[in-house]
Amino acid sequence: MMLFNRLRAICFVATIALLAACGAGGVPAGSGVLAPTPSPSATWWAPAPGSNFQYDLSQAGLPSPGAAIEDIDWEATTASDVASLHAAGGRAVCYVDAGSYENWRSDASSFPAVVLGDTYAGYPNERWLDIRRIDILAPIMDARIATCRTKGFDGVEFNNVDGYSNTTGFPLTLQDDENYLTNLAAFAHADGLAVGLKNAPEMLPTIASTVDFAINESCWAQGWCAADAPLRAQHKFIVDVEYDDVTTATQFTSTYCPAAAALGDTTILKHPALDAWIVTCPP
Repeated sequence: MMLFNRLRAICFVATIALLAACGAGGVPAGSGVLAPTPSPSATWWAPAPGSNFQYDLSQAGLPSPGAAIEDIDWEATTASDVASLHAAGGRAVCYVDAGSYENWRSDASSFPAVVLGDTYAGYPNERWLDIRRIDILAPIMDARIATCRTKGFDGVEFNNVDGYSNTTGFPLTLQDDENYLTNLAAFAHADGLAVGLKNAPEMLPTIASTVDFAINESCWAQGWCAADAPLRAQHKFIVDVEYDDVTTATQFTSTYCPAAAALGDTTILKHPALDAWIVTCPP
């Protein structure tokens, strides 16, 4: 596995070098789709619309009763944790922060200063990444994706891929983030992992056929859940995550749950800390 990953990284860097050698007619680093395309025989799990979902970044790998899908951390979760989820009949989604740098991660030293931007608002230990530099970030993220695969995960959530709509310290565009997510999705699919879109509905005209499911945060509270219509048209799983610092349990069950059911979405109410606490819609 280590040799395979090293070869993939070498091939990626070689592609960058060839593009740079093209001079003015070449493609600037980060502007094209450079990741490997999955073979026609590549297959991966696709979550079914309406599935139960748990989002728990504090108790990695602990199965939640009734949760068909559990979104948990790529690094804190062990292969044994994932195996326990599978034994309980669940599926595991690998949470990977792809658009921002976290200074506590074991691979934090792999990120050079040139890709580190502004501090992520509210998270002093995180900084936005210059996702245009796919030549630098792809090998790092590919290694994380390979870790997800090795641990037995079924899918991957790439967090913070919406830099185009935030103050990052870089002039990121919607197309920059679309290019970045397309590259990440190709690596994940090549490893047999489903890919989730986190927020960023503006990407959907371009990215709807590339991703396999979506995670929306506060879309009911903010009024944009309908923007995922391209994914619903393709019968893909969508989960709407609301937070109890804005939404009450009564509002959630009486207003948001019926609205989500009408669209075919799953919706859950969580603490902003994304611990094990959860409120699901009445049956």
